[in-house]
Parts: sequence; structure tokens; C-alpha cells
Amino acid sequence: MKDDGRVIQVGTKDLLPENAKQTVLHMMGQHDLRYGEIFKTHILGYPCIMLASPEAARFVLLTKASLFKPTYPKSKERLIGAAALFYQQGPCHSRLRKLVQASLSLDKIQRLIPKIEAIVTSALHSWSGGRVVHTFHELKKLTFEVAILVIFGNLNCKCKEKLKENYYILDRGYNSFPTKIPGTKYYKSALARQRLGCLIKEIVRERLSTKRLSAKNLLDCLLSFREESGKMLTDDHVVDNVIGVLFAAQDTTASLFTWVLKYITDKDKLLEAIKEEQKNIHEFNDQGLRPLTWAQTRSTPVTNKVILETLRMASIISFTYREATEDVIYDGQLA
Repeated sequence: MKDDGRVIQVGTKDLLPENAKQTVLHMMGQHDLRYGEIFKTHILGYPCIMLASPEAARFVLLTKASLFKPTYPKSKERLIGAAALFYQQGPCHSRLRKLVQASLSLDKIQRLIPKIEAIVTSALHSWSGGRVVHTFHELKKLTFEVAILVIFGNLNCKCKEKLKENYYILDRGYNSFPTKIPGTKYYKSALARQRLGCLIKEIVRERLSTKRLSAKNLLDCLLSFREESGKMLTDDHVVDNVIGVLFAAQDTTASLFTWVLKYITDKDKLLEAIKEEQKNIHEFNDQGLRPLTWAQTRSTPVTNKVILETLRMASIISFTYREATEDVIYDGQLA
């Protein structure tokens, strides 16, 4: 794996959805069947090597991890923003990471429990009525609402809908072929990213003008930050990290809970045990008339163990990227 600009893409073909016949993931799966579990492709817009077996993934991510560094394709960096946390290294990465962690501290999450419960309850009601529900898509909608709450705090419905509309367009084009041809998914995604940036900057200006910075959400934490010199984060830093956290939070969380639902519906006794835990809390809270508390979320050992075990067993991402720092031989090949 030579240092000629190639990126190693490590994937798991077993996660390909049945209805993803026109997606990049499906194309990768077809290449896997035709050329084997290691092949070269230009799907990212430049040469890269696809590895699609547990042994190859273990080689790159564990056995020879020191020979590879985390990286992201430029096409994806352009959609999220170059100043986002996961594109940074060194002191800048540490500083941004602390800011994000501060907005997700235990005391802040505890205060949000009643609002998160209201979002989840509303979603559950919308799924009732006997209609067929696409689990992952519906959970993405739910996690988007929670992510908006954590990032922005309270937003008016009109602003939230604009953010949602443009974010979904960005999301649909994120894994598409990176071309600037008008009408393509990537092109539409890039335009939506520009609109998202403008929307977030409008929210920033409104927060700063009214001085409504409470440090109770990510945006306020970013806007309140000052370096020792007194310098603030630039608008681009704020926008890129807001979009970066939104992107990182939504898909992975929705994927996790999709796997949770799959596992518990496969195990009748486990499902009944979880239902019993939730039923006890519901009855204690006067059939849901009183809000859920943080302490109650900690008093469900079966539910919590299921979540932890799902994190251990399930793969919540379909692929990741690494760049070789020197020539690497794998399975007798210099790729």
C-alpha cells in the first residue's frame, strides 16, 4: 500500500442493506464478489484500495495499526467542513474535543432527560396505527431531533425544519460519487452544505446579538470559548463542528438502536424482561404523567446491559478510512 495518495478503505460487506441497489455500498459489494476482498477503485475520486474481510480489517486496524493513520477523503471533508473535530490533530484537536465533551457532560445530559423523553414519546406515537415502519430511517429522524436539542438547545420549528431539510440532502449525498456535475447527489449535497452554513451563522449572529449564551448546549460552549489571548473561534470553526457533531451523532446512534431492536426481537425472554423494566417505570410515573428521571434510566440493568452488549457485538459503521504511512505487504501483495 504505497504512499502515492491512495487511501485504504476498510468495509464490512455483510452490512449492505437489501434495498441499497443503487448505493456506493452496493457497488462495493459487487466489486467484492467480482474481484475478491482486496481491490483497487476510484470511487472516492482518486485511487484507493478496498479491504472487505475480517482478516484484512484486523490487519489494518489492530495488527499493523502503527503503519496506518486515520484519514478522510477530501470529498467528505468538504461536506462536513475542514475545521471539524475529526479532521484536526494535536492541540487543536484536544481543545475542540474538550469543548464538545463539556457540552455533553453528565449534569447537562441529566437536565435534558425530560425533553429527550418528550421527543421519544412523540416518535413512538407517530409509529403507531399499524403502518409499516422503516426502523433505521425513523430512528434517524428521532436522533436528529435529540442532536438538535443537544447542539442548539431550544429552536423554533421553522428554523429546525430548514436545518432538517438541508441536512437530509447533505446526508443523502455524503456517500455518493464526488462529482460537481449539476443534478448529481454530491452536487446537491454540496449546495445543501452551503445553505446549512448560512443557517447556522444566522443562529450564531442571533445568539451573540441577544447575548443568550448559557453554555448548556454545544453551540453556546463553542461561542463562549476564548483562547488565552482572548481570541474566539471563527464562524467556520463553529459551523464545521456543529455539522460534524450532528453528523457523528445521528447515524451511529440510529444504527446502534436499530441493532438493539433486532437483537431483542430475536430473543423473546429478553424482550419481556426489558418490557417489564419499562412498564415498572411507566407505572411509577403515574402512567407517564410525571417525567422520566436520570436515576430511573440507571435503574434498568437489563436494558443497560443490552445496550452495552450491542455496542460490543454490532458494527455501527459500514466502513472506515486509513492512509498507509509506508509501503505495506498484505497477503503476499504490495498494494
